[in-house]
Amino acid sequence: MIRTAVLPLAALLLVAASDPATETEHVVEEGETLKGIANRAGVPDSVIAEANGIAAPYVVKLGQKLVIPRQRSHAVKSGETLGGIAQRYSVPASDIALANGLDSKGTVKVGQKLIIPAVLPARDPVETPAEPYFNRPHDGKVILGWKRRPDGGGHAGLDVAVGTGDMIRASASGIVISVGDDKDHWGKLVVIDHGNGWQSLYGELARATVAVGDAVKTGERVGIGGRDGEAAASEFHFEIRRGGQPVDPTPLLRLDKR
Repeated sequence: MIRTAVLPLAALLLVAASDPATETEHVVEEGETLKGIANRAGVPDSVIAEANGIAAPYVVKLGQKLVIPRQRSHAVKSGETLGGIAQRYSVPASDIALANGLDSKGTVKVGQKLIIPAVLPARDPVETPAEPYFNRPHDGKVILGWKRRPDGGGHAGLDVAVGTGDMIRASASGIVISVGDDKDHWGKLVVIDHGNGWQSLYGELARATVAVGDAVKTGERVGIGGRDGEAAASEFHFEIRRGGQPVDPTPLLRLDKR
């Protein structure tokens, strides 16, 4: 006779509550990273970071309580109303109506599958860091590095080898303030403002994939690599600027100077 262990109800509820695939709150344990928590939860790390006011590079602390924003769904049953559904999930009816494009009366139909958006707790605005945390916009080899001269001449950024069609990523979060085509120098380019006087420039692109006014997050695509401008090969030009002046990106990107 095979005996099976039966867990008490309290233990079953504890297991369900701590299931990474369903939990809506998570307390950071020793050795955990936001990336690992996000992978187990099945929710992008940038979404969790945004919900909890965590700036790049997304460092979490032992014991920190994180909100895990999850989008749920609900199939409307006979007799249900939008108000009743909203009360069941503790989500404002207006949020559900907006997420599902319902009419002004909030009419729902039997069998209709509704998106139940996540509701995040109110939190204080996050201060913009004095210095953004910059990531490499592409992992290609640096063909030509920073070689700025005291007189202002020389090379004011990095030229990075890319494959045609490669994704060029935002080095830090910000707002796109310029998308253009400098035919005499950088070719197709994108400039992102990161606040507090910091900007990044992406030039010699095959094409830009963002528009002026777009809000972009670290790692999001801003352009496609190729060959344009003065480039002699398939590469792109990258600069970090502070107060309108280029600065050496090597230490900011934590690159080896060798």
